[in-house]
Amino acid sequence: MNLALALAFLFFIGSVAGWVLELFFRRFFSSANPERKWINPGFCTGPYVPLYGFGLCIMFLIAMSETLPWIAGLRYKKLALFLVMAVAMTAIEYIAGLLMLKVAHVRLWDYSGVWGNIQGLICPKFSLIWAVMGAGYYFLIHPRIIKTLIWFSNNLAFSFFVGMFFGVFLIDMAHSLHLTGRIRKLAQEYDVTVRYESLKLQIKKAREERKLRYNFFAPFHTDTPLSEFLKKHEPRKK
Repeated sequence: MNLALALAFLFFIGSVAGWVLELFFRRFFSSANPERKWINPGFCTGPYVPLYGFGLCIMFLIAMSETLPWIAGLRYKKLALFLVMAVAMTAIEYIAGLLMLKVAHVRLWDYSGVWGNIQGLICPKFSLIWAVMGAGYYFLIHPRIIKTLIWFSNNLAFSFFVGMFFGVFLIDMAHSLHLTGRIRKLAQEYDVTVRYESLKLQIKKAREERKLRYNFFAPFHTDTPLSEFLKKHEPRKK
């Protein structure tokens, strides 16, 4: 099976599964959501988080590399694979978070209150979680991924849905980047760092208080100027 097509399929699965995971994490465990409200997670509008799509592709490639000579001969091969997965996912998380923070002045997540964090973007706690997730992926998901890819190779008509996903995804990305550009201008004007999760929650709470309909998939839709919400955000660090 063509590797590019396989990775496209995995990106589709990982992005959607990651969105579901983030949805429940932010609802029940996020410290930025003390009122435990449902909130559309991530950067995009639709039900996908690209970070997890890239992550699943990386974990798949790392797991598949276990047969390479320089890895196959290692005494603690599986442990090495889990550590590499954790490092790779931490690097992806840091690069994505840093780009959004420095370029758009937007903070998609915040680990500032967690021990050992670096710029609030990565921390040992979540690197350990990535390692555990890597182990879970290797033992529980990877064998099923292999079977799913075999099924996919025998049912290439399904690639139509993968292509449709990427079409919608690219349109959503363009829309989300445009929206981020608007938020970035306001962030520069007020010299603040925008916390996406807090901003979405503020808008949701404001609409609920006014008994207005809140659109889960349009979390930034508001009759109140965004500048009124941004005034409550943290000043941007020099």
